[in-house]
Amino acid sequence: MKKQLLAFLTVLAIALPACADMNSDFRDHFTSTGLAAYNRDIAVLFGQADFHTGEGVAFPGIDIGAILTAVKTSNDSFTSMSYFYAPFITAETELPIFNLGVALRGTSYNGFTSFGGGIKWHETVAIINLAAGLYYDRYDTDYYDGNHYSASASASTDLLIFTPYIGIGYDASNLKVKNMGVASGTKSDDDVVRYTAGVNVHPIPFIYMYGAYTYSKYNHGFQGGLGLSF
Repeated sequence: MKKQLLAFLTVLAIALPACADMNSDFRDHFTSTGLAAYNRDIAVLFGQADFHTGEGVAFPGIDIGAILTAVKTSNDSFTSMSYFYAPFITAETELPIFNLGVALRGTSYNGFTSFGGGIKWHETVAIINLAAGLYYDRYDTDYYDGNHYSASASASTDLLIFTPYIGIGYDASNLKVKNMGVASGTKSDDDVVRYTAGVNVHPIPFIYMYGAYTYSKYNHGFQGGLGLSF
């Protein structure tokens, strides 16, 4: 997994400026038969962001991060892009009740914008950190918009400066085509289950970095980023 992630990030850094934006790609290659696969890829793009800390934030702490999520597009999708990717800015804090926290995230990049958030619970049992959350995102481009819903749960443990974690999540996305002539109004409601394994590294106080791999029945993806937690 480490070799795959390193290779992916290297290729992505080189190819990023040359990639077609999601607006023109959707407009130029759209087929209704590939819309469900396209929609599932969008769902996983969002869902990966659920695991950006691998655990929760303790009250009255605040976590602020910048992450990049990327999904290898499904074979059945009509897109010409090998990967969908999006950088997200995230913010999370805990409420002083029931170990519940709130999280916000958003992006505006490559013809794709979104804003969303959710509620997150966490608890430490012995040496295992447990977390679970519910999230909603509203997304938009010039040629489609939609809603993403997800539920995720993860378990992690702290080993010196490392926090490895595993997680499972469920994503549902409803996408509606717009500004596409006779295709306008076409809808797709799809869902997918994903599995994630990753590790957070805390090299110095308050700063962490992380990387993760996600697998689903239809696609796979990678995630990486930096965070400030205090």
